[in-house]
Amino acid sequence: MNNYKRILIADDHHVVRLGTALILESNLFNVQIEYAIDFNEVKDKLYQGTFDLVILDIDMPGSTSKFMIKELKTIQKDLLIMIFTSYKYDYALQYIEEGANCFLNKLCSEEVLVRAVKSLFSEGSYWSPKIFSLLTNKEIIKTEVDNLSQRELQVFKLLAEGNGNLEVANILEIEVPTASTYKKRIYKKLRIKNIVELLNIYHKYINK
Repeated sequence: MNNYKRILIADDHHVVRLGTALILESNLFNVQIEYAIDFNEVKDKLYQGTFDLVILDIDMPGSTSKFMIKELKTIQKDLLIMIFTSYKYDYALQYIEEGANCFLNKLCSEEVLVRAVKSLFSEGSYWSPKIFSLLTNKEIIKTEVDNLSQRELQVFKLLAEGNGNLEVANILEIEVPTASTYKKRIYKKLRIKNIVELLNIYHKYINK
């Protein structure tokens, strides 16, 4: 039994727990599966013994949403956590940033579920093409904004807060043409054409 991977399926829906277990047990021959129906039971199970992976529902009773991730990893530092949810992938980044190793929708195929678990055990994470695209896009935005000079970053933030060239010039005590030049440089570096695109990048950047 020492070579077995211990998996905790944490979901308050009986069908989801048993269905997930059946798929994994049919495709992986070295797993030992246990269940939890609420977040308190998840924590209790982790205090009682070590698990390799928790397949975690977001909406179970006692859930603290994304904050569950760090709380569980405080109990067991090397714990792998797969968020297995009916939520759309738009919610994924906040859970990944908290330390989740995988974010999977419950409507995924059996093949994807098995592939994800295998990847978690071999690589430590699994990202579907859609999640990978979200992560890559966010990293590109972060890199582009971080490449702005200190003054350009100041102007970038002031523009995003609704200031025009005149207000930017007054706040930074520079000439209006100079403020306009900084604005043009920022647009060029970020490859944008208008304030709407700037605001979109700003909101993604501050929520990185």
